[in-house]
Amino acid sequence: MNVDETKKIVLIIEDEPPMLHILFDKLSESGFAVLQAKDGQEGLDTALAKHPDLILLDVLMPHMDGMTVLSKLREDDWGKNVPVILLTNVSPDGNDVIQSIVKTQPAYYFVKSDIKLESIVEKIHEVLSSAS
Repeated sequence: MNVDETKKIVLIIEDEPPMLHILFDKLSESGFAVLQAKDGQEGLDTALAKHPDLILLDVLMPHMDGMTVLSKLREDDWGKNVPVILLTNVSPDGNDVIQSIVKTQPAYYFVKSDIKLESIVEKIHEVLSSAS
């Protein structure tokens, strides 16, 4: 995939095709160069190869879950600082694993059932502007 080098690159790692397409379309319309991966292993490989500016990461996925992807990213020199926004169907209050990761990592998260695409785009802009 040819990526416009003037645009910020967002990698979406999401195993649900409808959600992946909606996010891809919204972020593309919002001026981002968008990469996508359909499972955790593909997402980790893409992230480490392409070094996106930000990662949208689903938590529950086949082949490698989002928490494992995040943990492996943080072991890499580049990956330890890449901003990550988690997408989950689990409320953070109900999942100790997510809460502990979010407390110790520079990550944000959205509960999919409450998702507003504009909120995700705003958070991406906020995170990328503070990382610059």
